[in-house]
Amino acid sequence: MTCQKTSHTFTKIAFKPLHTNLFNIVLISFFLTLGCGNLYSQEIKTKKTTLPAVKQTDKPVKPEITVTDTIKLDTVRPKKTFLDGKVRYVAKDYAKIDQKKKTITLYNEAELYYKDVELKSGIIVLDYDKDEVYAGRIRDSAGVLTQYPNFKQGASEVQPDSIRFNFKTKKALIYNSRTEQGEFKIKAAVTKKENDSVYFLKGARFTTSKDIDNPEYYFQTNKVKFIPGKKVITGLTNMVIADVPTPIALPFAYFPMSQEKSVSGIIIPSYNDSNTRGFSLQNMGYYFALSDNYDLTVLGDYYTNGSYAMRFESAYATRYKYRGNINVRFENLINSERGYPDYSKQNIYNIQWSHSKDTKSNPNSTFSASVNMGSSKYFKQSINQANVGSNLNNTLSSSISYNKTFNTIPQARISLTATHSQNTQTEQITMTLPTLQASIDRVYPFVGKDGVKKGFIKNINLQYNLSGKNNITTTDSLFFKPQMFRDAQIGMQHSIPLSTNFKIFKYFSAGASTNYQETWVTKTIDRSYDTSQSKVVDRTVNGFDAFRTYNFSTNLGTTIYGTFNFGADKRIQSIRHVMRPSITYAYTPSFEKYYNNYTVDASGIITNSYTRFENGVYGAPSKDNSNIVGFSLSNTFEAKVRDSDSTKTEPKKIMLLNNLNLNTSYNFDADGKQVLAWQPVLVSGGTQFFDNKMNVNFGATLDPYAIDNSGTRINTFNIDNGGSLFRLTSANVTMNYSFSNKGGKEENKQSERNGGRKDDLFGTNTDLNDTRNSQFANEKDDDEENVITEFFNSKIPWDMTMAYSLTYSNVNRESKITGNSIMISANMDITPKWKGGVSTGYDFVQKGVTFTQFRFERDLLSWRMAFNWSPLGTNSNWNFFIGIKSGVLSDIKWNKRSTSNR
Repeated sequence: MTCQKTSHTFTKIAFKPLHTNLFNIVLISFFLTLGCGNLYSQEIKTKKTTLPAVKQTDKPVKPEITVTDTIKLDTVRPKKTFLDGKVRYVAKDYAKIDQKKKTITLYNEAELYYKDVELKSGIIVLDYDKDEVYAGRIRDSAGVLTQYPNFKQGASEVQPDSIRFNFKTKKALIYNSRTEQGEFKIKAAVTKKENDSVYFLKGARFTTSKDIDNPEYYFQTNKVKFIPGKKVITGLTNMVIADVPTPIALPFAYFPMSQEKSVSGIIIPSYNDSNTRGFSLQNMGYYFALSDNYDLTVLGDYYTNGSYAMRFESAYATRYKYRGNINVRFENLINSERGYPDYSKQNIYNIQWSHSKDTKSNPNSTFSASVNMGSSKYFKQSINQANVGSNLNNTLSSSISYNKTFNTIPQARISLTATHSQNTQTEQITMTLPTLQASIDRVYPFVGKDGVKKGFIKNINLQYNLSGKNNITTTDSLFFKPQMFRDAQIGMQHSIPLSTNFKIFKYFSAGASTNYQETWVTKTIDRSYDTSQSKVVDRTVNGFDAFRTYNFSTNLGTTIYGTFNFGADKRIQSIRHVMRPSITYAYTPSFEKYYNNYTVDASGIITNSYTRFENGVYGAPSKDNSNIVGFSLSNTFEAKVRDSDSTKTEPKKIMLLNNLNLNTSYNFDADGKQVLAWQPVLVSGGTQFFDNKMNVNFGATLDPYAIDNSGTRINTFNIDNGGSLFRLTSANVTMNYSFSNKGGKEENKQSERNGGRKDDLFGTNTDLNDTRNSQFANEKDDDEENVITEFFNSKIPWDMTMAYSLTYSNVNRESKITGNSIMISANMDITPKWKGGVSTGYDFVQKGVTFTQFRFERDLLSWRMAFNWSPLGTNSNWNFFIGIKSGVLSDIKWNKRSTSNR
């Protein structure tokens, strides 16, 4: 008898002795007959079956009968079954349960779930008598083996040809297993699973290639001990590339498999040679994975002529609090050999620190740091930096700031900032250690209870500001030496601005303000004529001193709108012109009381004046009146253009001119000799073209006064001297155009941090410590690339950046072009696996090619090959790299480069 059912529940039953009564015997016989009929043969299609947990008892139930004979009861405990959890299974063709053999057979797209075990395969056989499960492939209609097993237990996943697994001992025998551990993919002919934490493999290969069955390279070994998530220990290991064994072999190997983000380890150096420094080992060191929040990399170089370099790099982060990184670099550079005429020795260093605080951690306070300081010649002479943009930059700057807001009424703010500015040409360094800024928010004393600020009186407001500085000016040679701190200028300034704003005739916005300042200093000077030296000398006077100043200013401005309509049927329907004229007046009286006289010769007749506050951190009070009125006019032009898309009813707005500004001023107290009344007219503007891809900016200086034969401005208008109304003294035009067919382009952030450009017009920033990263921005994985046809890729990704600069000078009637250059950078995917790029330019004034760099890169799947070459100038160099992309095998590489001529 056969019964078709889709689900069964098996329960272990403790029966009373069969000789209790005849009724029990008949009932049990009938139940067994029905059960066997159901269990022996069963076929179900596309039905999920649930096998609940089997209830077990440790002891058989004692029969409730009276023993009348001398036969002893059976004391053998029944065998404990393995099914102590729910078993769920499903099969597409059938699920057959054999009660006699105690097996469950699942066929075609079979799935079995038991506790933490998930098994999917073509065929699954569960033997619940032996506590084992078997899974393997099946053949399709063409005789091809398909539906490979997928065995998953916890976090471990294996994809073998077949597998046998014992639920009780947790041991398994796996054939042709395929598994992933971190970046590694592992395939083994035979795998023996001892327990959840130890595997033994025979005939294994390790690779980071995406295709584990046909990798471009792998490590072949015969004996392996594998501890998932921790490590792999192997016997004799040989590296195989393109199925060709290489001479690279190790008697044993150790591969870390930590599931953590990183693990500590040795960084293998690369070999190189230089004509000026000899043979070298570069980038040897150790990586310390100190914790999940911070790490440390120590790197070093050594050259046979005695040169060496050390680098310490650390990154740190705490989620929702802060993140940052620190780079400290030191190089002891020796050129040539001692005794040769070109022998030289010097020490250079560079410190970079970047820190940012998550605003979510405390919205009332912020802390940030951006530091780039060190030797002025570091980026010019470093043996580990190929960054022409940083090399050509003349300024290094740093800033560390802390800001705190106090939620009082009125609100108060305080900030501490340390700044650093360094000219790499003059080697002069200016620092503030620190700058203190404190302020109390504006107070409106005449505002009523309704809080409305309207009119002259109600808009009157005052504020308190405090500023303190410890200003240091020094040079590279005196940096952080005692004299640097002795020359520091310390001061503090208090200011109380009082201002208001109001409307005049509805269309004019007016404002007025006055400001009182009190400046404190700790150093002043005493100037006198030294007869013994026959010159004027300054003596520094240490001690507290102060001066007080005040000024007044007012402004008046409005906005004028003008529209030129051409008709709705025209291509250009209208042009809108917006003008914002404004006039300002500022008055600062003379503070001559802070000035003293001193003699300039032995007679004592000729005198001159000075203020003891000269060279102070906040400057000195003015001796002369300042009575200046300023004029400014800003313009914008916008057009409404009929859209080429006929379905759109609204015209399209196009910005014709983003801004056109004119500024000048007139000094009522000018004497016509030392100080002329009118200042030159400054003209500046800018606009964008081609969907905002091209930026054009221009500027000019127009001087109304003429000059004499020596080039000095005289109190005669240029038009009265036979010239035009204005004399064009300087002008400049810059254009930048970036376009691409692959979306936005990443900025060269590391180059900018080093003091270079955001773009790659001066080449890509190459840190020779680590060349594993791609030279090209927006590098995508193979899965993200467009589908390539057999013959041709219809879309070739590319990007291009162009910059043009033109400068005109006519300060002394020279009337010449002082600068005229164009720079171009282009990158293109030559083929799906080849990338190429070039950065170059031409200087039309110097008539020569500017910095030029060629760069190429080949995607070798798991490997990357790169080459860049700068053929011209003092920065000429080349670099070649080939290595594995994966970070876990980053030491398997070959890097060869030349040194620049700098």
